[in-house]
Amino acid sequence: MTVAVRNARGLATDRAWIESVYREFLDDLSVTQTGLFPALGEVGHSAADHVQRWFAERQVQVLTILQVERPAGFAVVAPGDKLQGAPPADFRMAEFFVSRAARRLGVGAAAVNLIFDRFPGRWEILEHQRNSAAVGFWRKVVASYTHGKYEERIVNGDVRQRFSTGSSRSPSGVA
Repeated sequence: MTVAVRNARGLATDRAWIESVYREFLDDLSVTQTGLFPALGEVGHSAADHVQRWFAERQVQVLTILQVERPAGFAVVAPGDKLQGAPPADFRMAEFFVSRAARRLGVGAAAVNLIFDRFPGRWEILEHQRNSAAVGFWRKVVASYTHGKYEERIVNGDVRQRFSTGSSRSPSGVA
């Protein structure tokens, strides 16, 4: 299986594909029943409006995940947030989605490894604690990528993994 990641700004078809699966992305998030993800239209926005914000922000990297050269998911990499008492993260995985047809095939894990390699530095990943599928996925891929050298905290209902990749790794591998 061949997995690749490309800049979604490069092809209008990538943006259209991301817009077409945005509802599936939101549906997956709403299963956690956190109340954080209202239905589209409730606040007067469409999928295109949300996706447009990602593409409008120049510091945000919108990536298309490819499985055998066909779109299978997307990732949104944003600048990291500064947390009190910790060095600021360089990058934050703002959004990550793999289509249902491509799940449990290793597509997501392979894409994450490519993304971490592409953006070396201090990372932070956040998942809502109630989203057990996301928490399990990120714990597994971060532990594998970092060889277990990461920090995890639960803050305000979010599970946060912090670690370093590439040439910015600290001796312990933890940012």
